[in-house]
Amino acid sequence: MEYQYTDELKMRLKRIEGQVRGVLRLMEERKSCKEVVSQLSAVRNASDKAIAQIVAENLQQCILEEQASGNSTDKLVKEAIELLVKSR
Repeated sequence: MEYQYTDELKMRLKRIEGQVRGVLRLMEERKSCKEVVSQLSAVRNASDKAIAQIVAENLQQCILEEQASGNSTDKLVKEAIELLVKSR
């Protein structure tokens, strides 16, 4: 199965990439650990949202394909939940 990722999702990841560069800059500037951890927390939150978006969009696509084939979607939902749990 081929997955398609939206331009919105790709832009979200580019913003995360910029945030990570910002964290590195803070470290190079020897900023306080409070500032670094705060920014890393923002990166983690943004990453969690990206993961959830990827799982949700692909789950929706997979469910539609399985339903069209007359197959059960229970396994897909279980796999999606496992992906989300593993991501934490």
